[in-house]
Amino acid sequence: MRDAEARFRIAARGYLLYGIAYWIGGLYLLSQGVGVMGSTEGRRLGTMAFWAVAGLVPLLGIPYLLQSRRGWFERWVFSRRDFARVVSLFLAFRAWKIGQVVVPGHGGSVPAPWGGTISFRVGAVMFLVITVSALAAVARAAWAHETDRA
Repeated sequence: MRDAEARFRIAARGYLLYGIAYWIGGLYLLSQGVGVMGSTEGRRLGTMAFWAVAGLVPLLGIPYLLQSRRGWFERWVFSRRDFARVVSLFLAFRAWKIGQVVVPGHGGSVPAPWGGTISFRVGAVMFLVITVSALAAVARAAWAHETDRA
């Protein structure tokens, strides 16, 4: 049983790190004028404020629900294991969408925070590594053997 709890704690931390990287990266892209799904409405204050607040919900909520059992959640929504499976599917879809930026090698770039520029392809590769790492942690907890479940 303790092994399953450790897997869910690792999954929660992995998703939290993914969420922090995604949140910071997304807000940075918005500040550079790159909006959601590549639109050019990024720099508007209302758009940035909305995504800054909206991004906190999954950033904090998903690790909270993965970290330990929540009776109210498991009684009315999903078991923690099923929730981890849904999150895994979301992360797999996200990795696939990021891969679509990596493979064709989109030529766009944005100024890097440390100076110079960073291409969308390089940024996408970095986000892909983070996303696949989080996916591995969450999927490991979600599809653990029945005897390992907590």
